[in-house]
Amino acid sequence: MKTAFLFSGQGSQYPAMGKELLETIPEKGKEILSAAEKILGYDIWKIVQEGTAEELAQTRVSQPAIFTVSLLALAAAESRGLSCEGVAGHSLGEYAAMVAAGVLTLEEGYTAIKHRAEAMDKAAKANPGAMAAVIGLPAEKVVEICYKIKYEGKYVTAANLNSPVQTVIAGTKEGIAEAAEALKAEGAKRVVPLAVSAAFHSELMKEAAEEFKAAVNDIEFKNPKVKFYSNVIGKELTEFENMAALMAKHICSPVRFTDELNAMKNDGFDTFVELGPGKVLTGLVSKTLADVKAVNIENAATLEAAAQKKPQH
Repeated sequence: MKTAFLFSGQGSQYPAMGKELLETIPEKGKEILSAAEKILGYDIWKIVQEGTAEELAQTRVSQPAIFTVSLLALAAAESRGLSCEGVAGHSLGEYAAMVAAGVLTLEEGYTAIKHRAEAMDKAAKANPGAMAAVIGLPAEKVVEICYKIKYEGKYVTAANLNSPVQTVIAGTKEGIAEAAEALKAEGAKRVVPLAVSAAFHSELMKEAAEEFKAAVNDIEFKNPKVKFYSNVIGKELTEFENMAALMAKHICSPVRFTDELNAMKNDGFDTFVELGPGKVLTGLVSKTLADVKAVNIENAATLEAAAQKKPQH
């Protein structure tokens, strides 16, 4: 049996998340929160526990908040004897995956997240956009329709290739509106607007990518201790020498999550543990792969359930 740890992406946050996880690992939790405050310059945990859903949804807050809870979930899982042979993350989840795999230290992870969140928040305000989830249409069809609309002058693109039945599109509000009509006409069951004011993983994030690359160029990205799967290429990443450029590209490139999951299954992974708030990725695994196990860890109950199902290697 081979286990992969998956790390949650933006949009999975909710108020008071992670409280029970911290209680299970007070010493390790203190180390994580101390690094967070030192690098970020403010108390992210106070915002996570006391902030409103609206406050937590702000990009500059949600990214370090989800990253923090994902690391708490990782530490809690390891404290119960769970381990992995590979990691992957959805969008910002790749940064927790890099810390889990030893590509980045805890402090380097927070430094990268701080720069990423600030750059993307700034770009979102400078270039407002929108995103929507397309349900029930093959990704190839979504890509084709977006390309046609983009060619006609309204910007929209396939941003997250999440599962065989779900693709998230990003672009200008006009581009999203036109795409929604075209996608429904082609048979999409639903096109659901997302509660964001930016077009993540699209060309509207180009300024953020450039700012981020300059900010993290001096960080030393190390070779991973376990297999690391990349959103950008949709398979295992084996070259780690130019990671600042790759992670900058990641900001305005599609998340190829379906390809990643299929690559992991082909590499023998049959157990997937989602670490962080929510269970979106657990759902994507079940919609994409057959004959695998998928569980999530976000609180005491899910930690206990995952520990009970711990695979025997």
